[in-house]
Amino acid sequence: MKKFEIPQYYKSDIISKIKDIRKKNDPRKKDFTPSLLKVGKIEFVIARHFGFCYGVENAIEISYKAIDANPDKRIFLLSQMIHNPGVNEDLLNHGVRFIQDTSGKQLIQWEELTSDDIVIIPAFGTTLEIKQKLTQIGVQVDAYNTTCPFVEKVWNRSEKLGVDEHTIIIHGKHDHEETRATFSHSSSSAPTLVLKNITEAKWLFDYIVGNRPLDDFHETFKNRFTEGFDPTIHLLKMGVVNQTTMLASETQEITDLLRDAMIQKYGAESIQEHIADTRDTLCYATNDNQTATYGLLETEADFAIVVGGYNSSNTTHLVELLESKFDVYFIASENEIDDNGFVSHYNIHSCEIEKKQLFSDTINSKLRIIITSGASCPDAVVDAVIRKILLINNENSDIEKAIELIQ
Repeated sequence: MKKFEIPQYYKSDIISKIKDIRKKNDPRKKDFTPSLLKVGKIEFVIARHFGFCYGVENAIEISYKAIDANPDKRIFLLSQMIHNPGVNEDLLNHGVRFIQDTSGKQLIQWEELTSDDIVIIPAFGTTLEIKQKLTQIGVQVDAYNTTCPFVEKVWNRSEKLGVDEHTIIIHGKHDHEETRATFSHSSSSAPTLVLKNITEAKWLFDYIVGNRPLDDFHETFKNRFTEGFDPTIHLLKMGVVNQTTMLASETQEITDLLRDAMIQKYGAESIQEHIADTRDTLCYATNDNQTATYGLLETEADFAIVVGGYNSSNTTHLVELLESKFDVYFIASENEIDDNGFVSHYNIHSCEIEKKQLFSDTINSKLRIIITSGASCPDAVVDAVIRKILLINNENSDIEKAIELIQ
């Protein structure tokens, strides 16, 4: 695996050592049980895989190289580099400006850009329309293109499906930057429809097998399909790809459901003519992080803490998985835990910040805490959360000796 050059302050003293130990003992990543870090009376149950993935580290490396190589030029990002507030704030502090927000709203008009400007394409990629617009302005769009290679893999798979006359079904959030980019690319080669979850896949199942009248199709999936999408034609042959940060298990569940619909309508003997095998579009990091989270569900803990950006899709899915068993506190950094033991955490259901005194009655007592983070969260931030918890609980044991005991 390539080693990336990222700023030192993103690197970790605690988590990096734990990851190195696990990598040495399990180089082929067959063991998804969590690591146990015992620091005095506090036990941290740490996921086997989490934090920066290949695509994120690649994007960060390219972005800071762009800053260093162009001190006298204006530097722009199409939108947030990744969904992590600390990383994006640091880029802003280096003088980088965002052209759009995460929903695609224009913050800087295209007319303000010139051919001398540097424009960084974020890890989510961008649409063909935006890329063409930048090219017309004279911007060198490929100079600092940080699109994740696993996102590009989805685009390539979509193109191949289109050549084979499949309709593309994207499992993703239609307003997410990555899905908007994938929709643009797949639309250039095939009719495309976006499904957010298994519930919407069940609606599509009913349309395919005739349980719902096709007259309602366009209203049900409004703003989710390509222009001219005709369900009487374009639901005959399809392939499923995904936004790479979605739940891998749900992508597979959607694929299996649509396969069942095709079998029910056309028969098992002709199934290969109606739906493609697209399991190869699932991102390795999404798979690893989610599998490691299932490993956390096999253990016991007082509660779980998930660290990451509140608009991060992959982090939200880790929260969803852990909520099936634990009280989960979703925080952006150690700053959400104050010195009195109150935690201000993000509720993914109400989309509001909630405050709870988490450590008042637990100080000086034993605690077992699950810790994980999203793919766009620096390990250094997880370090800071661990240190903050130890400080609040008056735990001064040697953390280095605790790390040495990890198997």
